[in-house]
Amino acid sequence: MVESGQRDVVDIAYDNPDRLRTGIEVLTFGALKPRLKSAVARRPSRLDFHQLILVRGGEGTAMVDFVTYPCTRGTLLHLRPGQVQRLPSDANGRPADLDAVLLLFTADFPPPLPATQQMLDGFGPVARLLPPAELDAFDRAVTELDTEYRRLRDGQAPGPTAPVDADVDADAGADVDAELTGVLLRQLLGALLIRMARLPDPAGRPALSPPGAGVYPAFRRELERSFAATRSVEDYAARLGYSPRTLTRACLAATGRSAKQLADARVALQAQRLLAHTDLPVAAIGRALGFTEATNFGKFFARETGRTPGDFRRAQR
Repeated sequence: MVESGQRDVVDIAYDNPDRLRTGIEVLTFGALKPRLKSAVARRPSRLDFHQLILVRGGEGTAMVDFVTYPCTRGTLLHLRPGQVQRLPSDANGRPADLDAVLLLFTADFPPPLPATQQMLDGFGPVARLLPPAELDAFDRAVTELDTEYRRLRDGQAPGPTAPVDADVDADAGADVDAELTGVLLRQLLGALLIRMARLPDPAGRPALSPPGAGVYPAFRRELERSFAATRSVEDYAARLGYSPRTLTRACLAATGRSAKQLADARVALQAQRLLAHTDLPVAAIGRALGFTEATNFGKFFARETGRTPGDFRRAQR
């Protein structure tokens, strides 16, 4: 992970410290903590890669997009690129004492299967609490990923025995074996994502949409492109070729919230991110999100979050 400068939110780009030519890193939370500067550990960060955290023991509290999530045995967190997080911490704000495994990977590393792509491109829950049987299965899955990652990192992937004077052949065999181990890591991560797709979300709905249920994903993709331009359900329906009623019905079925509620929530989230990690004036943030009057933006933000933009910004600093 590589930090870049922001005064209040630390931007972190993917960078494998083991210098492997692969888009995944597997490590424990305990191994991560010594790599964190104290200031970074206490401050929110924004990632440009995916992060899965499986908690096997201990307690802490994580923050993702300004929502707190308790972390106990069985907690599975999925952070997506662009989300703002604060790593699990204890009551004193220090990194929590967790037995947890982290998978850090780029969006293009998993195999390009429909199920894995929907998990990566979708808008599923950040946190799940796995029942014991599922925790055991996920623990075995991340343990296998960890084992293969260590073999790749340590150059221990077994290859054919070569004569002492056949250095070129030995190097070629090692390269082939490393390539195969990299392929295996991709497939193991894909299997883990598919296992996640089978899990119900906290509201009891499947994480993976059934075949043909394309209205809601299409709306969310368009919302990501256009939330700063419009919050109108009619606009989104026209862009996608559906009626407003069909759009709202699909959103309610997928999330329990209407299309209008989702559009408003996405704009409010972007406002929170900008208030937390930029010094832009409140009025400028409002204009960037389509509000011509600062007072209207303030009223909208207070309605969505329960506090004024100024109060929210002060609480983050």
